[in-house]
Amino acid sequence: MAITRQVITSLQNGVDILGTKRLAVMIADESIVSGSLLTVESNHFCVLKSRGAVLNVYETGQYALATPDKPLLGSIAQGFFGGNSPWVYEVIYVNRSKLLVRSEGVATSAEMAEMAYQVDYYIHIDSKQAALDLITHMPFNGPFIDVKEVADYAGPAIEQSINQVVQVTKMEEINEHINEVRELVKGHLSDFLMTYGITLNDLKILIMPKDERMRELISLQAMGLTPIEAVRYYLALKMADKGLVSAPNAAVGLPYNIGGPVTGVYSLGDATALTGEKSGE
Repeated sequence: MAITRQVITSLQNGVDILGTKRLAVMIADESIVSGSLLTVESNHFCVLKSRGAVLNVYETGQYALATPDKPLLGSIAQGFFGGNSPWVYEVIYVNRSKLLVRSEGVATSAEMAEMAYQVDYYIHIDSKQAALDLITHMPFNGPFIDVKEVADYAGPAIEQSINQVVQVTKMEEINEHINEVRELVKGHLSDFLMTYGITLNDLKILIMPKDERMRELISLQAMGLTPIEAVRYYLALKMADKGLVSAPNAAVGLPYNIGGPVTGVYSLGDATALTGEKSGE
């Protein structure tokens, strides 16, 4: 009887099963026996475990598996044990490519206004020891560890770092401190991810009012309008969207009159000219 040797690989039909969203994948198969060929691609590490113990960590290449006590090979070993191998292997591929992670949440400003934040950052696994740290400290919830799980783990650390600055800063002044927030988040997040063997690369932060109306009002103030003027112009824009000819009057805070022109007040003709509406419609 010929001894068959299985080839273990992270490719399925030529496609990498880890892709750009998965950090690690675990393959546990009783057909993996001593003598099976383990293939490790150039962008992966591979951790070999048996019954919970780490046997080896591999870099790029192809390797023949062997248990520490050099057991019988392949189908011969399975024949002695009812078709199953007594040495159950777990093959864990770890992605060493740079992956993009996104974390989102809400912080509160000094006025207790809700501020939505979005943090985009790149991570990678740098070494064989880092690959071991990842599978040791971040458990598998199924066959994969993906970037969403990393975002879930890192979320509280990011939120705490952002709140240290945002909670003592007025809403309209937060973007003036964005570099301070970025450096604080980068430092805390880098230390946090290091526990899991993950190296932090580039990081980008976007903070904005959660309420859309507040975003528009702050944008109007950024153009040089006072808070009262910003509210008037916001109201005028919404009125213009509804086709109301009195929108220009709302912008300047003056009454609207139907009829002939009055000094200092928009007439019907002036309003229709500004809004593009025709008289009588």
